[in-house]
Amino acid sequence: MSDALRPLTRPKLYEQVVVRLREHIAASGLDVGDRLPPERELAERLGVSRASVRQAIVVLEVQGLVEVRHGGGTYLARRDLEAEPVDELVARRDRLPDVLDAREGLETKLAELAAERRTTADLAEIDAAVADMRAQVERGERGADGDRRFHAAVTAAAHSSMLAEFMRTIAAEIAESRQESLRQPHRPPKSLAQHERIADAIRAGQPRAAAAAMRRHLRTVSRVRLLSWNPDADEPR
Repeated sequence: MSDALRPLTRPKLYEQVVVRLREHIAASGLDVGDRLPPERELAERLGVSRASVRQAIVVLEVQGLVEVRHGGGTYLARRDLEAEPVDELVARRDRLPDVLDAREGLETKLAELAAERRTTADLAEIDAAVADMRAQVERGERGADGDRRFHAAVTAAAHSSMLAEFMRTIAAEIAESRQESLRQPHRPPKSLAQHERIADAIRAGQPRAAAAAMRRHLRTVSRVRLLSWNPDADEPR
């Protein structure tokens, strides 16, 4: 049987709401920081349930297009409306837990080994990475480059060629999880502070403390809006 005759699928209602909301943002001239209409008003104007509007707003939020302030409404976060398609978003959501599990398993061990094996040059690079991220965060940036440099420096300080190779094989997935974490509201300063605690434990030569600090950091990384979203939820038409 030809694959062309596979069952047809219909877009979920909230996916159609996402398209309409993006059209509204483009046509209404909303600027960054402007508030979108309340959920109730959007639902009435679109002729859908508030649940479908809420689902659509979650999609826009995890795409980085809007910021939801609990109790304070939804605000445009960026004017560029080019966004990740919903099906790609779903695929990323599905693979993210495995990536986070792999990071916790590998990077807690790397932090432990770094505390045992670090050299003066390793510590200098770890400190430089922390300073790099701090400067980025102070400029109002997410600090992704400093974050990447920090985790690379810890990996190098562990002096384990096998673990370093494992990290290289999932580098793209790690970068994806980094971006997802750092786009969370107020996350960059928190990640910076956690990096500083990991660096302190490595500098002090405390393997257990370094591993524990890395584990706490990666569990913070895992707390992202994308993983609390249920893409299969929708309202009947």
